[in-house]
Amino acid sequence: MMRIVIDLQAAQGPSRQRGIGRYAMALTRALARQRGEHEVFVALGDLLPETIAPVRAVLADLVPAENIVVWSAPGPVNAADPLNQARRENAELLRESALARVDPDFVIASSLFEGFSEDIVTSIGRLSTAIPTAAILYDLIPLIHRQVYLANPLIERWYENKLAHLRNADLLLAISESSRQEAIAWLASGADEVVNISTAADDHFTPAPVSADIRASLASTYGLDRAFVMYTGGIDHRKNIERLIQAFALLPEGVRTEHQLAIVCAVQESERVRLLKLARDEGLADGDVILTGFIPEEDLLACYRSCQLFVFPSWHEGFGLPALEAMKCGRAVIAADRSGLPEVVGLESALFDPFDVGAISAKMLQVLTDTDLRENLERHGLKQARKFSWDRTALRAWDALERAHAQRTQAQAYRAVINRPRLAFVSPVAPQASGISDYSAELLPELARHYRIDVVTPQGMSDNAWIRGNCGILDIEQFRRRANEFDRVLYHFGNSQFHAHMFDLLHDIPGVVVLHDFFLSGIIAHLDNAGDLPGVWPRALLASHGWPAVVERFKAADPDQVIWNYPCNLQVLQDALGVIVHADYSRQLARAWYGDRAAKDWRLIPHLRQPIAVDRTAARQDLGIAPDDFVVCSFGHIAQTKMNHVLLEAWLASPLARDPHCRLVFVGQSDGNRYTADLERLARSPAAGGRVEITGWADQSKFRRWLHATDLAVQLRTLSRGETSGTVLDCMNAGVATIVNAHGAMTELPRDTVCMLDDGFTAIDLSVALEALWRDVDQRAAIARQGKAYIAENHQPRACARRYHEAIEHFYARAGAGEHGLLRELAKKCCCRFTARLGCAGSSDRAKLARSPAAPTAVRRRDVPAGRRERQRK
Repeated sequence: MMRIVIDLQAAQGPSRQRGIGRYAMALTRALARQRGEHEVFVALGDLLPETIAPVRAVLADLVPAENIVVWSAPGPVNAADPLNQARRENAELLRESALARVDPDFVIASSLFEGFSEDIVTSIGRLSTAIPTAAILYDLIPLIHRQVYLANPLIERWYENKLAHLRNADLLLAISESSRQEAIAWLASGADEVVNISTAADDHFTPAPVSADIRASLASTYGLDRAFVMYTGGIDHRKNIERLIQAFALLPEGVRTEHQLAIVCAVQESERVRLLKLARDEGLADGDVILTGFIPEEDLLACYRSCQLFVFPSWHEGFGLPALEAMKCGRAVIAADRSGLPEVVGLESALFDPFDVGAISAKMLQVLTDTDLRENLERHGLKQARKFSWDRTALRAWDALERAHAQRTQAQAYRAVINRPRLAFVSPVAPQASGISDYSAELLPELARHYRIDVVTPQGMSDNAWIRGNCGILDIEQFRRRANEFDRVLYHFGNSQFHAHMFDLLHDIPGVVVLHDFFLSGIIAHLDNAGDLPGVWPRALLASHGWPAVVERFKAADPDQVIWNYPCNLQVLQDALGVIVHADYSRQLARAWYGDRAAKDWRLIPHLRQPIAVDRTAARQDLGIAPDDFVVCSFGHIAQTKMNHVLLEAWLASPLARDPHCRLVFVGQSDGNRYTADLERLARSPAAGGRVEITGWADQSKFRRWLHATDLAVQLRTLSRGETSGTVLDCMNAGVATIVNAHGAMTELPRDTVCMLDDGFTAIDLSVALEALWRDVDQRAAIARQGKAYIAENHQPRACARRYHEAIEHFYARAGAGEHGLLRELAKKCCCRFTARLGCAGSSDRAKLARSPAAPTAVRRRDVPAGRRERQRK
């Protein structure tokens, strides 16, 4: 037997008048009706006191009064006012505490996305992770269509915060298979973590004759005095009302004059004026389009039963309840062929392309003029509607809850922790133009399922909406002052100026290191040469590689060559509590430079990638690329190590350079040095024919448009410093066939997932490969398909974040028994400021203890003879 608590605030706020509120109430009643030996409790908030009694009344026959819990919190708490933030966060804790006092086996959040403009509070896992939570998933429309729905920064921040809570759910109960697939694709949810429980329409939606009196009432009240085509469901951008009006206007005059178009829903006056003007502009007369405004339920039922045809043109729905309601009333229904609507309608011939006005009009005309077809649709609708019932939905939900509860019990997965550990995440983040910034943006939402996260970055701010909505943001000095507040610290190290502050920070405040680049010599040499830290490079060479390396630095004709020769990373490896890398090649380099035991306990975690939906047509339209153009792209910073010049040489030697429909695009920043200047000059030469382009820096939006628009990618590498090519994974993830060379970490890719050239390939070899994949569509498609499947299987964000959690906890458990644990214990006993490495300034005894030798590390300097060093470098 289980005890569940249903948070039914969806039936308290504005949603109670919409589909979400009706769904939440109907599901609650059905769960109570089908509970068997289980117990059902309902939780309401007292911030909307006038709604409590009506909810109690609706549930009175199924849920005992004592099982309806009302929790209290100070208000206001709506997110529209930023001044409410602290009060809202406290209310989240109060709510979770109140639900926990019921001692539930599962909490069901009927609607997480509440509380922006109303005093409703929802959260998952703020106070405790011990009680599992299931959330109803209606859709992810704002996430998928971000530009339409999240243009307001305040709404975007609120929505990202709710998404983070949604990711914390132990189980998602989706209202359709379409919504379930959205969770898998856009939230990286596991297939077993999301269950389609479907939905249903209320019992009073039934077919029945409409009396003359009712028809007269519809005519006098709303102006519906002819046969009419009906739509209901709201005036929203995705509802596609404009195209519906245009499609109605395209009907032949004889058909159009016999019918009206009834748009049955609440509508603001400004929208009414706009839509009626559109109707007039399309040649429709007054009275051809009726905007009823909000109507009572009995009138809505009469409209359903009276309409000649029901049309639902929305291009994105979680389910599409109005279509089901119309079908239950015995009406012919046609709908868009997108998202959840096909599974509601259940008949391909009743679907149309919602973006094609002509297709909508043609389908309307077909049904309005063909009596047999219309009657067939009516019979089909009644039969299809019987597949959906609230009792069936409730039984599916109970089954999912029971299975999740059993699995959790068998695995002994109940956590004894009161809260998730607090993690300092030290990394570049947007707006810093770094690949690691983009990587962090993908990792953070999934890592937040395991930790409470504060982001540490020099600028002390970020323009990433998820970070702003879910994390504290600290600058370096703030982090130093508050370091003892954190249970864990995670550093993301790369070989660029964005990581300059991390070396001293890691030494003073140790943590786990994610080594994105094995070689850190570039940034260290830059700090020395720029005068930021004079002498730091020779000191790092001495510490990591001994006096021969220092001598080489001062004797070298070209000091830059020394940067390529030595990684200069030993201090970072020794200061780290543990090291995470993305490719085994980094472990190979560690063993080559520092001995066979150097990378013994390093953890390998693939470079995560969120599955993406590719809209090639839209991307090409935005970029001005013709549908039949063949586009070859190389992505990433332009540099000699990326062998961009070899690609351009191979292109010019291939037949593609002479075909006016072929284009070569370098999507990346050019630094203006001699190498890039020569590349740009050659790209502008007559031989390139004006079809070679260098885009310059591409932000994430522009980068993705090019990624979606390309037919073939070429990602080459030489002189690898142990980094993982994120752009190769991006191309594979987008389903783009990709040519690489067998160098560095790219050698670890399966050979059927990319077109892999030898490491010592020539421009002619690349030219041959370009031509072969250009001509062989099937081979290109096979490589793309295999690459995308490989990324989906091995780089799934949730699985990667789980491995991060396991690695971080492993490293901290090990460190807790060594120097790090000793220093933390000393810090707890210290009455003055205590830094992790220096000990306590106020106690000589503790200071001596803190400066005692650390446990031996497996990573030690080895002076490498020049000949052997050269072999290692190669």
